[in-house]
Formats: sequence, structure tokens, C-alpha cells
Amino acid sequence: MALLRDPDIVSPALTDLLIERWSPRAWDDQHTISQEQLHLLLEAARWAPSSGNSQPWSFIVGLRGDETFDAFYEHLSRGNKAWANRASALIVAIRQVESGPDHELPWAGYSQYDLGQAAAHLTVQAHALGLHVHQFAGFDHAAVQEHFSVPAHWEVTTGIAVGVPGDSSVLDDVTRAKDEAPRTRRPLQEFVFTGRWGQTPIDVAVDAPQRLLQT
Repeated sequence: MALLRDPDIVSPALTDLLIERWSPRAWDDQHTISQEQLHLLLEAARWAPSSGNSQPWSFIVGLRGDETFDAFYEHLSRGNKAWANRASALIVAIRQVESGPDHELPWAGYSQYDLGQAAAHLTVQAHALGLHVHQFAGFDHAAVQEHFSVPAHWEVTTGIAVGVPGDSSVLDDVTRAKDEAPRTRRPLQEFVFTGRWGQTPIDVAVDAPQRLLQT
């Protein structure tokens, strides 16, 4: 299966784990994630950096066909329900917002940033294992918080689907168009500055005249 690449310029020096990363919606619903793979994904998240080693993250993990997976899926938005049921695993990503009896949190203001780093580590580890990840926020957060009895000092934040890509023909037309769209990113000079806001460093202002395609 051909994966559409960024039509803009991409640095060929990036690690393949980043160049080849993408967020599929079409999943192989015959794939089963192993316990060893799942353990490695969560270990990668566990070793992410965090403010003062506070580790203000938590995850609720469901495997396709189990009660946790089905319960989380029921609270997804209509658009995400169109594809998430075929994933091998659905994970609820949760951040701590203040200290509680289960875990002290000295740096609450950075917990969302830290959870993001943990999720990013999980994503890269997934790709190293031949898996893919699609992160999403379209679901009823309050209902998920209540269903899984998440304490008030923790906040349900995002969802993470894990699996291997499947045939996009299983998707409806709208979802398939999203799945097959090229990956694009803003050029560096739009968001990397020096000296003052809007002033671009000279070493990121020049694009390398190359495009990378995966076949």
C-alpha cells in the first residue's frame, strides 16, 4: 500500500521513524497487538521527560473486542466512529491537573505538555515496531471521565488509536478522502524565529530542494 507523503519539501536527514510516521484511519481489523508490543509502547511513554520528573500522565487501555475498547468507542464523535472500531487498541490519555492522594504534582501548569511528550514517545516507539498511531480529541470527555471513574484531579485529554494500516476502501468517502490526503506542514520560516517574533533565522529560511515519497 502506498503512503502519501508530504508534497512540500522534507529534510532527507530526518530519521525514518519521523519521515514515515502518519496517522491512518483505515486499519487492518484482523491485526492483534501483542502484550509485548503494548508493554513497549507504554514503557516508551513512561520514559518521556517531564517537569521535575513529575510524570503527570495516565492511560486507560482497551484492546479491540474488550469492554474498555467498546466503552471508549461508544463515546467517540461520529467522525471518529467511522474508523476507530477497526484499530487494534484504543487508549485514553489523561493528564493530572493537581495533586491528589495517589500522586503529588508540583508542576501542574506543564502537565499537558508532559502528557504530549509521553504520547509522542509512544508514537515513535509504535512506528519502530511496525505499528501506527492516530491521536484524536473528538469524543465526549465528560462521559469518558465518568465512565472510567477518573478522579477529579485528573483530566481526560485525548484518545490514541494503535494498529497497522488497512485498505482504505473500507472507509466512507469523506473519511477515505481524509485518509488519502497528502501530509503537509508549515515551512520552518513561519514558526521559527530569532531576536524577535517574526524574524526568521537565516539557517532555516532556505529550503532544501528535495521531496520525499514513500512507495
